[in-house]
Amino acid sequence: MYYETTEQEIAVADLRIGMHVIKLDRPWAETDFLLQGFIIQKQEDIDALQRQCTTVVIEGKIRRKDPEDGQTQSSRRKTSAFFSLLSQDKTNRKKEKPSKRPPPPSTNSLRKVTYINKVEVSHEVSRATRHYDEAKSVAKDIMSGLRIGRALDINKAREVVDDCVNSILRNDDALMLLTKLKHKDEYTAEHSLNVSILAAAFGKRLGLLEEEIRTLGLCGLLHDIGKAKVPADILQKPAALTPEEYAIMQNHANWGRDMLMALPKVVHATIDVAYNHHERLDGKGYPRGLVDYQIPYFAKIVAIVDTYDAITSNRAYDRGRSSMEALEIIHRFRGTQFDPELTREFVLMIGIYPPGSIVELKTGEIAVVIASNPKNRRKPKIMIVRNAAKQRPSKYRLADLASNPTDDHGQPLEILKEVPDGSHGVSLQRLIDNGLQLGYQTVDRISN
Repeated sequence: MYYETTEQEIAVADLRIGMHVIKLDRPWAETDFLLQGFIIQKQEDIDALQRQCTTVVIEGKIRRKDPEDGQTQSSRRKTSAFFSLLSQDKTNRKKEKPSKRPPPPSTNSLRKVTYINKVEVSHEVSRATRHYDEAKSVAKDIMSGLRIGRALDINKAREVVDDCVNSILRNDDALMLLTKLKHKDEYTAEHSLNVSILAAAFGKRLGLLEEEIRTLGLCGLLHDIGKAKVPADILQKPAALTPEEYAIMQNHANWGRDMLMALPKVVHATIDVAYNHHERLDGKGYPRGLVDYQIPYFAKIVAIVDTYDAITSNRAYDRGRSSMEALEIIHRFRGTQFDPELTREFVLMIGIYPPGSIVELKTGEIAVVIASNPKNRRKPKIMIVRNAAKQRPSKYRLADLASNPTDDHGQPLEILKEVPDGSHGVSLQRLIDNGLQLGYQTVDRISN
């Protein structure tokens, strides 16, 4: 018996949970789906496909007998395809030898709490900005202090993380917006803080208990402290590292573990994350080459967040890429480098246009994304900061695209594309410095 990968077009009425959808009967960009190709995980996925498509193409495996079993080529073609989450049927799984390893933790099995944003993002931005600035200052002090042999003030680290988590619990869009700020000369401190914020926001989405979210945020802040022992000329090298330099860089995982273990009172999860956030599910990570079930759950979370922020940041040797490109890279390596279920949840959390994105509308106007919309990722709340002529209007206006606002010609306001920060004179930093509330008003109809 052997298996062949095959494709099959079916009506959306015949879709089932576990099927792997790879093509639609319309362009992906015209739908609400974030990724081009996904496995149906829940009934809501089927409902969305049935609303937007008539037929789709799914991928699976056909079970065939070997030619020597006496089955002809023509009869083998008639063997029916079956599709499931792992492209295996239950019967075949029963025949497999039981694994000696324990099953990896499931995101769903750890889901405990459902959170909602308690305040509007516009009310949280100024408070979140204060927490962000203070936390970034602490992150800088941690790295610079460790370089000269000063002890890590774990209590101060906890304090700033707790302030950030409190903000995230009130409204996670505010601090997530601030993680879009990227300064090449402050990468190390910003990266540690951004990983802390994104990890805590991710923990909120996963339904972790509040104390677990605080621990996860602390793990994110301290995940790279071992880099304090990496020579600056290697850490800031504006080119690819040599094999010898890369080996030194890899040692930051060991150094981070040792530094945290030396503390009199330490949260053990921070040691796990500092030591293991570069491990991979396929065993090709470092420093120990662990495989899936051996990697701590929080380390799996931070591995995804760490990669996302690194790809979207301006570093000494690489210019930051778009959020969508980062998500596509992470999604591509699900199952080999990253936990598949956590990857899916993270992609859904970030969405197509995360808070802080600068976007161009089909009208030609320029806007900044203020808050995401979990029910429709293509229709976030935005603030329009440039008119169709790319000029600053007399007032910035807020529009909730989920309410289907229209322009002066009755055409719906829709996002055309994401544009780089700084395009058309729009600076996210300046907007944040001014509190993101420069006289805007909520309207359903936007005038130029």
